Amino acid sequence: MTETFKIDRLSWQGDGVATVRNEDVFVPFALPGELATGDLANGICNDVRILEPVSDRVKAQCRHFKKCGGCILQHANDALLADWKVRLVQDTLSLNHIEATFRPIHVSPPHSRRRAVFSAHRTKKSAEVGFHMRNSDILIDLLECPLMHPQIMQGLDAFREIAKTGCSRKDEIRIGATVTENGLDVDIVDAKQLEPKQTEAMAIFAAKHGFARISWNGEVLAQIKPPIQKFGTAHVIPPNGAFLQATQEGEKTLVSASLETLQGCKRVLDLFSGSGTFSLPLAQHSEVHAVESQPEMLAALTDGWRQAVGTKDVTTEVRDLFYRPLLLDELKLFDGVVIDPPRAGALEQVRILAQSNIGKISFVSCNPATFARDAKILINGGYTLDWVQVVDQFRWSAHVELVAQFTHS
Repeated sequence: MTETFKIDRLSWQGDGVATVRNEDVFVPFALPGELATGDLANGICNDVRILEPVSDRVKAQCRHFKKCGGCILQHANDALLADWKVRLVQDTLSLNHIEATFRPIHVSPPHSRRRAVFSAHRTKKSAEVGFHMRNSDILIDLLECPLMHPQIMQGLDAFREIAKTGCSRKDEIRIGATVTENGLDVDIVDAKQLEPKQTEAMAIFAAKHGFARISWNGEVLAQIKPPIQKFGTAHVIPPNGAFLQATQEGEKTLVSASLETLQGCKRVLDLFSGSGTFSLPLAQHSEVHAVESQPEMLAALTDGWRQAVGTKDVTTEVRDLFYRPLLLDELKLFDGVVIDPPRAGALEQVRILAQSNIGKISFVSCNPATFARDAKILINGGYTLDWVQVVDQFRWSAHVELVAQFTHS
């Protein structure tokens, strides 16, 4: 049934939302205030036409927009997107009866995303590398991407050659690419097993294309140059496939906010530390104890710290904080905490933190829902949420990150 309606707001997923006969209808690629028409079926609008666009609508920067599932909001201007992402966090906190002061949002610029995982498959004549269509297994072969760092885009032709070797005709492989100080760190997963001659050829291929390192199904084939990431004054070589903040600009904002919160702390605890994104900058001013479940990441952190100049002591501990959170007696050793959990949050650890007397907590999150849950626990335990800053490292998507300061009197 074809209907005409006005868009009221954006959903959490970035679709326009209209109210039709007292029910929400989701309208892809529509913006608040626009008059649109389309065919309604099961609460979703298909074959959408915008009859009256708003001034917030802009021309998309990428030829793949609306096909590629990577971006959903290139048709909205920066001001609308910034306001929407801040309100996503504000509304989530409000649902949990939390009020907070919000600092201005930080948005990473275009062409700044320094890590990505592409899908790839062979075709009859060549290979395709890119992202899937939204809610589909159809692969879009990337010809451009206004999100990606230029070094990653320059590697696409090489990735297609890798796909010719690594893919069967039916299956896809995943190609991770990370920008480092010495070229791309390339991590191929779910690929065919290489023959010895292919292994040697792939190592030569990597050197030819200026890769720093290439890994195949979890094994490093060749490290031509050290794939260095700089954290504070330390030069770190994370294990292949290790987590890294999506943009340098976003990482700088998160780290600067954490340094501000934990200023003056003598001994800081870094929970879910990874390879040292926060630990090593913090170590320029405080002693740090880094806790992480992956020993390879902690080994990289330690190696970087040993070679850094002007840092205080950094100790590490391999520990799964979901199953074995630090207890109150252990927390008494610290006067500051930085915590950067995965999307699931850190429920069990936060429950114990809320009982502690640690004076300052810098909380980094990539999921407003679990952050709000964990923040509520800290507040109920006597902590004050001083401020929140939204950090957008994934332009034109619904993904939101943030950093927040909690203090305990």
